[in-house]
Amino acid sequence: MRTIIFSLILSLPWLMLGQEKSNSYTLDEAIAFALEHNYSAINAERDIVDAQKQKWETIADGLPQISGAVSYQNQLIQPINQFPSILVPPEFLPPGVVQDPDVFVPIIFGPPQTATATATLTQQIFDGSYIVGVQATKAFLSFSQNNKEKTALDVRKSVVEAYGNVLLAQESVLISERNKATLEKNLYETKRIYENGLGDEESVDQLQITLSSVDNQLKNAKRLEKITLQMLNLMMGLPIENPTILAEGLEDLTQRQITPTLLDTEFNIENNVDYKLALNLNEQRFYELKLAKSRALPSLNAFVNYGANSFSDSFNFLDRGQQWFETSILGFDLNIPIFSSLKRSASTQRAKIALEKAKTQLTEAEEQIRLQLESAKSDYILAVEEYDTSKENLKLAERIENKNQVKYTEGLATSFELRQAQTQLYSTQQEFLQSMVDVINSKTELETIINQ
Repeated sequence: MRTIIFSLILSLPWLMLGQEKSNSYTLDEAIAFALEHNYSAINAERDIVDAQKQKWETIADGLPQISGAVSYQNQLIQPINQFPSILVPPEFLPPGVVQDPDVFVPIIFGPPQTATATATLTQQIFDGSYIVGVQATKAFLSFSQNNKEKTALDVRKSVVEAYGNVLLAQESVLISERNKATLEKNLYETKRIYENGLGDEESVDQLQITLSSVDNQLKNAKRLEKITLQMLNLMMGLPIENPTILAEGLEDLTQRQITPTLLDTEFNIENNVDYKLALNLNEQRFYELKLAKSRALPSLNAFVNYGANSFSDSFNFLDRGQQWFETSILGFDLNIPIFSSLKRSASTQRAKIALEKAKTQLTEAEEQIRLQLESAKSDYILAVEEYDTSKENLKLAERIENKNQVKYTEGLATSFELRQAQTQLYSTQQEFLQSMVDVINSKTELETIINQ
């Protein structure tokens, strides 16, 4: 027993490390996890299975179908038929009744209880709509697969945006905490100077205003950190309160996203998922037109059945000696459309119009995708340029703020000038953080269009 307890104690740190690791994700790990556990991704996978089942359901309509039926009837009040006695065989006449053409005799045919059991085999021989339906299943399955691909791209994009927003909120908290600590130190020193009669009250008030503003920003950043982390958990398919840890920093992740060679990637529009879905729509409209035309063709079906009937005055159909009378039928059903008052013609024309509209939408989609590509490239270039600019601006803003800090301490700058420099620094800090998120998101948008 001691050995077991000692082993558990030794393994506890490793178990805790493994548990902590399971909650820590790089961006790529978060994307991979989401593609498997995101709610939309799970349902997209189910849609493919559903499409495969629907394909077989359509194919099975043209394969042999066997059905069975069992029927039982008990005539509580049997129907009576009347015939002239001259037409009724003498053995069926009641006692004392003579054959007379003017006398009608009530006759009951058959026993009151009847049981019937039949099995029927049907086979479709020719049906134009069935042939078109089987052909269309391939297009429907392709649509489900493309829709899953689009869902995966959307999930990836959402995870990247959520991951970047969490990093942005976390960095905002850290920067706001540093700014607040610096301001609290400045305010403390300024108050001491003012209390000793060497400063003015306005300096204290200016710093108090700035500190209050930064404190509100810090509180808001902490709230956003929690909300954005919950959003990331939701995108990954985790409980929103899961203690997820981000294993990458914002600036390191941004540096990895700066890949100028991406702009030179050869674009093949056939790889774009929106273009694939537009093609699926054209295929669907094409088969709908074929289906409308096929309704003018005849259909031929065959059937054969086998059954047995049994009759009795009481319910003894399950007895071994009960007599059953067999029956079997072989038949064909030929349905020939002749005249529909131009209904089929109108349906065919509507299907043709829908196909032409789908072709126009495909052309429009192709042009829109090319425009989106150029816009995404421009946004990515701008995001990288803004990142470089904001990084340099941040260095300048920090330098300006440091100089004003020194001047203010030496009495060469007013509190208003210091506050201006601090406000400029805080604004530049947020611009720098946002520029890094923009680089990440703009690259993801470009990769989504290229489908890379």
